[in-house]
Amino acid sequence: MGSSRVAREGHWEEMNLVVGPSKLWTRDPTALMFLTPNVPSPAYLCYFIAACYLNFQRALALVVITAVVVFFICWELFQKHFGAKVLQLLRPVGKFWGFLCRLVWVALLAGLIVWLVLDTGRNPEQLISLAGFSVLVLFLFACSKHHGAVSWRAVIWGLGLEFLLGLFVLRTTPGNQAFQWLGDQVQYFLGYTTAGSSFVFGNTLIEDIFAFQSLPIIVFFSCVMSILYYLGVMQWIILKISWVLQISMGTTATETLSVAGNIFVGQTEAPLLIRPYLADMTLSEIHAVMTGGFSTIAGSVMGAYISFGIDAGSLIAASVMAAPCALGMAKLVYPEVEESKFKGKAKQNILEAASNGAANSVGLVANIAANLIAFLAVLEFINAALRWFGEMVDIEGLTFQVICSYVLMPLAFLMGADWADSPIVAELLGIKIFLNEFVAYQQLSTYKKNRLMGLEEWDGSRKQWISVRAPATLITTFALCGFANLSSIGIMLGGLSSMVPERKGDLASVVLRALLTGMCVSMLNACLAGRSLPTGKVGDCATFFSTANFSSTSYTMYTCCKQLFARWV
Repeated sequence: MGSSRVAREGHWEEMNLVVGPSKLWTRDPTALMFLTPNVPSPAYLCYFIAACYLNFQRALALVVITAVVVFFICWELFQKHFGAKVLQLLRPVGKFWGFLCRLVWVALLAGLIVWLVLDTGRNPEQLISLAGFSVLVLFLFACSKHHGAVSWRAVIWGLGLEFLLGLFVLRTTPGNQAFQWLGDQVQYFLGYTTAGSSFVFGNTLIEDIFAFQSLPIIVFFSCVMSILYYLGVMQWIILKISWVLQISMGTTATETLSVAGNIFVGQTEAPLLIRPYLADMTLSEIHAVMTGGFSTIAGSVMGAYISFGIDAGSLIAASVMAAPCALGMAKLVYPEVEESKFKGKAKQNILEAASNGAANSVGLVANIAANLIAFLAVLEFINAALRWFGEMVDIEGLTFQVICSYVLMPLAFLMGADWADSPIVAELLGIKIFLNEFVAYQQLSTYKKNRLMGLEEWDGSRKQWISVRAPATLITTFALCGFANLSSIGIMLGGLSSMVPERKGDLASVVLRALLTGMCVSMLNACLAGRSLPTGKVGDCATFFSTANFSSTSYTMYTCCKQLFARWV
């Protein structure tokens, strides 16, 4: 085992995937784009100055990206040349520094509690989502494998980072605008798929048929991801995210790197980042790897959901927020009781390209198409059988969705949805858990289109769309964002078993616990969305109409127009 492991590591060294600080200038193409040894790259520096001089507002995104990259590169250089000296200087004040850090964290926690009390006092409806959040965390703790071994540092930091990210995205103007801008750029980027698909299939097919609208996006996105991996860009980004998670949560380098990779790639691709180390990982680390895969969605299928009309900014925010939460909840449900071989090791030579281009995406596209055909057909068969059995006892319209809407309705309400919207949210949640999230997002897009088309909110006793107040649509988007469904068990076990066949028994022993944890992570994100956004209220319609954009499709526009029409009649 040891010799084969050394051989694997040597092979990876030959693949030029080592991006540690000592080989920053020869192995990291991203670094070379920004810096040459010791001095800024003249070509990029001239381009950067010219862009800022001509139009600083237009170049603002370039400035932010450059600042982030330069910060991390400077930090690596500082660690390399001065890290040991700084640690030696700080050693005499280590005890005082630890006490000061604890004091700062206690003050921050107290401030957060005070803010929560004051903010919830202005919006009492948010207590429901806060209660749902607490119930889910307590439920996961009750399901913990080893209650006494829980690493509360990882749990608190995981929930804290998720909470801070949620507040930044949902409650602050810069955060909201940043993720909205990012979502818009992703939509523009995915729009380039039309150039290829229209040439191959023709404009008529890509405008009218689902398979030619959404599935080519997966091919395009997979191709771009392969290019980014080849250039070293994705490795660099994933390493920085995993570094932040590791130093804050105290988790090992291997599990943290895999969970960070899940933000961008799927549940079977992310473990490729740590493939040489899977054989030696503890059960807790394997559980964390699986939980990360179940809690997030791949960037390629995210593009397909965006093509449905799902808000891109919300999808990106949900996937980013899920990473620290998944790592924290994984350590709550399956704490570490073994001695990890990777504890404290932050070596950055454990990367392998997770995507091999558009050719490999063909299998993914075929798999999605086959699953959609199979699951939608099975769903229709189940509904037909349920209707038949229901009619035998005079129950009309009994379907799988109706059963889910009743069984999961309390959970949907606890996440923050209006009671009137809870049946639809519960229905979509049931479809996501028992079928898959692709079908659920497709159904969510149908409800959204019904609202935008101006259909009545109620058709008899049947609701035709989800209200944007309270905010049920956003809550549903967050709740569905994850691969945690029963059909993913086979995908997860098949992918990991092919990498470490000798540990098939260990993988099977933790997969159900990881699936449950992944489901709860998505619902925790939804609770946080319900907690962070104040309840939408319709204000003075006269004031609204005086400044309204009448091409808007907001809930306020719908309600005010409805009130105006009722008064006129």
